[in-house]
Amino acid sequence: MEKQQDNQVKSDFSHEAGWERAVIEKLVLATVTEQTRARRWGIFFKSLLFIYLIGMVIVAMYPKIRQSLGVQSANHTAIIKMVGIIAEDKEANAENIIESLRTAVKDKYTKGIILHANSPGGSPVQASYVYEEIRKTKKEHPDLPIYSVVSDMCASGCYYIASASDKIFVNHSSLIGSIGVIMDGFGFVESMQKLGIERRLITAGDHKALLDPFSPPKESEIRYMQGLLNQVHQQFIKAVRTGRGDRLKETSELFSGLVWSGEEGIKLGVADGFGNDDYVAKEIIGAESLVDFTREEQLLDRIAGKLGSAFGQSIGSIVQRFSLR
Repeated sequence: MEKQQDNQVKSDFSHEAGWERAVIEKLVLATVTEQTRARRWGIFFKSLLFIYLIGMVIVAMYPKIRQSLGVQSANHTAIIKMVGIIAEDKEANAENIIESLRTAVKDKYTKGIILHANSPGGSPVQASYVYEEIRKTKKEHPDLPIYSVVSDMCASGCYYIASASDKIFVNHSSLIGSIGVIMDGFGFVESMQKLGIERRLITAGDHKALLDPFSPPKESEIRYMQGLLNQVHQQFIKAVRTGRGDRLKETSELFSGLVWSGEEGIKLGVADGFGNDDYVAKEIIGAESLVDFTREEQLLDRIAGKLGSAFGQSIGSIVQRFSLR
């Protein structure tokens, strides 16, 4: 009797142990399955990211690849874009524009160059660099036409550059001109007085704090800066006169810094005619195919630059926190 009871207990225990084992096996199997599924999704997303990055690199390098394979082995019009503020730290800087121009000139199938202009201007130094490069190119390649085509705006430093080209084409509603120089700032002297703030400034050199916004303006410094602006303005005027020649219909307001519509600009001789990129390429240059030679920052350079900037900001904030303690 006791033996039968022992056998029954063993049987029940064995049944219970088998049930627990089955549950554990199912849990382990489910865990392994979930890990396998997660691994597969991880591989999938990593592969997708890799394909995306490869695609971005190909897109960034496509113009260079196309040129190296000789796909552009036909007569074409080269396009070089001057878009946005013209400054050394912007994409529309002298180095990029000049390098684009030189690359277009070296291509034996380039029959003409269009400077696609859409800029409010910028640095007179950067504009001067490009202006001189265009004039140098025209002297070395007199049979290669260089035209400026304005879309929305070509003002100030942008017009400085455009005036070096053979002709300037505009839209009726384009804004063009602004032959002038500007320097602006703010003065906070009265605001500081109302707030009871005292300005403490120590310099070595009478004009080291030139036009300091927290100090009363000095007439001598204002006259000096006005003379400096006038000098740069005269350089701008000379460049425009040299580039445009007898086409300019000079009036008292021509070099005043005003901007004009494309229609009025043609009347004043600051532009030559109406037309867009396609029209100039087909009807003026005679090479309908457009090829973009605009030099752009490479994708990897952009990524490296952003990473470097972020790292620099992080280090800078750490240093600042420690120095303020």
